[in-house]
Amino acid sequence: MTDAKPQLPSYADPLGETLHMLKLNGTLYCRSELTAPWGIDLPPIEGCMMFHIVTAGRGWLEVEGEDPVLLETGSLTLVPHGAGHIIRSSPDSRAEPLFDIPVDRISDRYEVMRHGGGGEYTHSICVVVRFDHVAAERLVALLPKVVQVDAWDTDAESWLQSTLRFIAREAKELRPGGETVITHLSDILVIQAIRSWLATAPAADQGWLAALRDGQIGRALAMIHRTPDRDWSVESLAREVGMSRSAFSARFTELVGQPAMRYITQWRMQLARSQILEEAVPPGVLAQQLGYRSEAAFSRAFKRMFGVSPGRMRRVEACIPGQLVAAD
Repeated sequence: MTDAKPQLPSYADPLGETLHMLKLNGTLYCRSELTAPWGIDLPPIEGCMMFHIVTAGRGWLEVEGEDPVLLETGSLTLVPHGAGHIIRSSPDSRAEPLFDIPVDRISDRYEVMRHGGGGEYTHSICVVVRFDHVAAERLVALLPKVVQVDAWDTDAESWLQSTLRFIAREAKELRPGGETVITHLSDILVIQAIRSWLATAPAADQGWLAALRDGQIGRALAMIHRTPDRDWSVESLAREVGMSRSAFSARFTELVGQPAMRYITQWRMQLARSQILEEAVPPGVLAQQLGYRSEAAFSRAFKRMFGVSPGRMRRVEACIPGQLVAAD
């Protein structure tokens, strides 16, 4: 009698599971009290997402190559790829470099900025986050340069405002677990914006996102994501989703953009890279977690993917910042 692996239920939502994997890390929360004229030039932050919520007043957001976006009260605007951008009270307002503007640093993760010329008032929230799961990174890579959610109805706006007040209170009081609460609430705000984009954007019906929505290929992807340690093959995946090997292989490649076995290898290696950089998990442990028969086999696959061994990867990328604030 063999131990059976848990089967993915037929009612599972692979796209929903991917959204569930949107765990954020390294949150910096900044509450800005701005008076016109004002302008802030935010530098690019590689590997991070920035988002702005205007709780009073209005402003403009500008990303190179995109039309200016009006930020109105109640709007939530993501800059998913960490691109440098400008926010300002009007299109002709002068923008000061972010790190030239004084702030009151309440904690390592929370600060208050007061800036501007004393005119019309704008109150905004800026959050900087990065993702710590390969599924989240892959989803975010598909997003456009700017994602905006606005025109909140009364109930949604009330929910948004109450969520922001709760974040501000947690950050100010610095109670035990407060940073965890802030991160989880930021998760919710980001997911709400991405859900809105998924529901309306034509690009959400293409490629990997379309594959996640597909009844059979989506199930296969969810199984790969859930259990990367299984000894997957094209045959076993096709059998799990009730397709022939040839039909599954062709459909997977068409929707995902690469063959199933290459996707599995890349998925495993990206998971390994994330765990090496974030948690310093030893290669031997990763080999077991990802279904490799030996540490040597895992290390060879890792080096083929990234050009360096697992041990060297952490040394090479040790300079990745854990603190998303300017140096004093």
